Amino acid sequence: MSRRPKSRAPKSRAPKQKPLKRVESRKAAKRALFDAAEFLATPGIGRDIVRYSKKAVIFSQGDDADAVFYIKSGKVKVAVLSKQGKEAVVALLGPDEFFGEGCLIGQQKRLATASALTECETMRVAKTEIQRVLIDESGFSQMFVSHILERSARVQEDLVDQLFNSTEKRLARLLLLLANFGKEGRAEPILAKINQETLAEMIGTTRSRVSHFMNKFRKLGFIEYNGQIEVHNSLMGVLLAEQPRTVSVPGANPSQ
Repeated sequence: MSRRPKSRAPKSRAPKQKPLKRVESRKAAKRALFDAAEFLATPGIGRDIVRYSKKAVIFSQGDDADAVFYIKSGKVKVAVLSKQGKEAVVALLGPDEFFGEGCLIGQQKRLATASALTECETMRVAKTEIQRVLIDESGFSQMFVSHILERSARVQEDLVDQLFNSTEKRLARLLLLLANFGKEGRAEPILAKINQETLAEMIGTTRSRVSHFMNKFRKLGFIEYNGQIEVHNSLMGVLLAEQPRTVSVPGANPSQ
C-alpha cells in the first residue's frame, strides 16, 4: 500500500519585518545626532547670527516678543524704563546665557530693553523654532530648563541681597558675579567697561556711594580699577565679614 507524501505548506513570500529593537535603536541614534552646541553656533531655519556694536539696541521695551537670544560673545544689559523715564538695570548677561525667553510664556511685547554693553554676537532663534526644539529634543530642553532655574535662583538671591545686605556687600557681590567668580575655567576675568552709574542702578544706590566703595576696594587690593575692572579672590572677604553691630539712633540716616 503506497503512502502519499505529506503536503508541505507553501512558504510565505511576505516581506520580513524589521526587528522592533533595531528600529528603536535607529530612532535613538537619530535623536542622538542633535548637537545643542552646533544648533546655537550655526545659522539655519528660524535662527540667525546677529552682531551688535557697543550700545546698540537689540530690542526695545514694547517691541514684539518673537524670539529668544543666545549670547555667543560679549555682554548684554537688560533694563526697564519707568513712565517717569527712570531706568533700572535688571541684569547684565554674558556668554552662554539666554535672554528674551519671556515670549515662551505668552508675553506678546517686550517688558524690558536689551542693549549691547560691549560688542557682542548673538544667535537669534525665532519663537516657533525654539518651541519646536524644546518639544523634539529632550537634551536641549533640559539645558534650557537648567538655565531658567539658575536665572530664577539668581533673581531670588538678588532680592535677598537688596533687602538685607549693606551697599558695600551688594557691590562686592555684583562685582564677583560680573567677574564670573567661582565658575570653572573662568577665574578672575577682566570686566567690560561698566560705568559706576550702571553699577549703582543694579544695586539700588547712588553713584557717589559706588565711587566710595570702589575706591575702598582698590586701596585694600581687592580690585584693580583703571577704566576696566579686575576682581581678585580677596573681595570674597567682604561678603564673609560679619556686619558690625550698630546702635540705632532715631532720625539718623542708615549707612545703606
